[in-house]
Order: sequence, then C-alpha cells, then structure tokens
Amino acid sequence: MSAKLCKIFLILGIAAILVAIPLFWLYWSQPQKLEADFLDVGQGDAILIKTPAGQNVLIDGGPDKTVVRRLSENLAWWDKEIDLMILTHPHDDHVTGLIEVLKRYQVKKILYTGVTHNAPNYLSWLKLVRDKKVPLEIVDRAQTIALGENTRLEILYPNSSLLNRAIKDLNQSSIISKLIYGQKKILLTGDAGAEVEDALIAAGVDLPADVLKVGHHGSSYSTGEAFLKLVRPDIAVIAVGRDNQFGHPSLRTIKRIERQGAKIYRTDLEGTIRLASDGRKIIKK
Repeated sequence: MSAKLCKIFLILGIAAILVAIPLFWLYWSQPQKLEADFLDVGQGDAILIKTPAGQNVLIDGGPDKTVVRRLSENLAWWDKEIDLMILTHPHDDHVTGLIEVLKRYQVKKILYTGVTHNAPNYLSWLKLVRDKKVPLEIVDRAQTIALGENTRLEILYPNSSLLNRAIKDLNQSSIISKLIYGQKKILLTGDAGAEVEDALIAAGVDLPADVLKVGHHGSSYSTGEAFLKLVRPDIAVIAVGRDNQFGHPSLRTIKRIERQGAKIYRTDLEGTIRLASDGRKIIKK
C-alpha cells in the first residue's frame, strides 16, 4: 500500500473517531428510558421490553414467523440476544413465533408455567428449548425479577404450581406480570379472563397500573368492570389481528375501557404500539 493511501485511510479513521465521540456522548448523556413494544403479529401476542440497562425481554411470540420481522424492526441489527423469554400460556397464537426466535436469537433464560398441552407447536418449542439447553424456569409463585436500577417485573399470577397439570381453559393459566420503571407501571395479562381477574381481586393483589395490556385480544370474557376500576389505566393496548374470525375486540370491552377513561391503542389499526417511559411519564412513540 502506498504512503498516500495510508495517509488517506489514517485521515478517514481519525474523522470517523471524531464523528463517533459526540454521538456516543449524546447517547450516554440522554436520560435512559424503558420501552415496551406491543408488536403487530396479527391475531396473537408478542411484547418486546427494552430496559434502560440494555436487556431485552420477549413475552410471547404470536401465531407465526412475523415476530422475527418485528424484532428486526425494533432492535439494532447487531442485537441478537433475548435476555428473558416468557411464554404466558401455550396456545398457538402465543407460542408459535417463539420457535423461530429460538432459532435466530440467543435466548438466555425462559419462564413458563409447565402446564400440559399436546399441540404440535408447543411440543416443538419445548424440544427446541431443551435441544439448545436454554435454562427453563417454572413460574409457580408470585415473585419479582430485577431488570436493573428502578426496573423490575413482578409476576402476579399464577401463585401456585401448574406444572404437568391439564387445564381445561389454558387462557386461565396465563402468566400475569407488572412491569415497573420508576413511578410507572404496565400490567400485562396474557389471555387471562374474568376467572383470573376475580381471583386477583379477591387476593388483594396490587393492580393499579398506568398501562393495561388488555386480556385475550379484547374478548368480552376479560377486562371486567370491577377489574378495570381497580387497575385504572390511562392507556389500554389491544393486541389483535385485522378481520379476525373471533370478532375481537368486543364492543362491550371497548365500551368498558372507554367508560374508565383510558386511551385505547390497537395493533390492528396502528401496527406495532411503542410506549416509552423515563420513570415519570409514559408516551407513545
């Protein structure tokens, strides 16, 4: 290589460093924020949480491979790690997409309930988890998962073991959690219906939250009046597919939420819903 080319490369290298330094300073000087992305995966659930500490948490994966595309849209191209994967319950519209995520991302840990279900996609997911030797933990009690300073995920339900149990309505086995960052709270309900909502109310569980991920895609069998009055959300997010065969979300559920005064966002109308928080307020990006 000639001396002239070496000089050019040296100048370009110095210029790149001079550009990078203020960019890195700008990034690290900004207040760190938490982001919750309710991914548009059609008729199903997939929630990506990006913590201020840089962790990625994925709750459910939707009904097909769409979740992989949504992850690529919401994570940097080099970011191929999922620090925590949570399967709320093993219905296809929650578990199927997680199979492809396991193939393409490095998943460090998985939480699930261990309920019995013989659907092919659930069994395929379990086999892949074991083949890849991903640590698998059973949720069988209320617990708190630390996600960095001022950030935690509180598991509210189930509060007893469902391992190897056959549950008639798997929706009622959904893991329910509350994401807390600073003063702000996001309640994530899976597909839990009125049966679980009533159990949480009876147990005196701390339910108030600024954001509610509406249960079971806005079904009329979830998000009851008494439950809403205790949660008192400012924002309600409905993960639902366009022109789905179930008629979700139910008009009754929408009216209940509107009476509570919450702002409703729907993935079938707006695509992926991105919420960001600095611990004092929550905004839609």
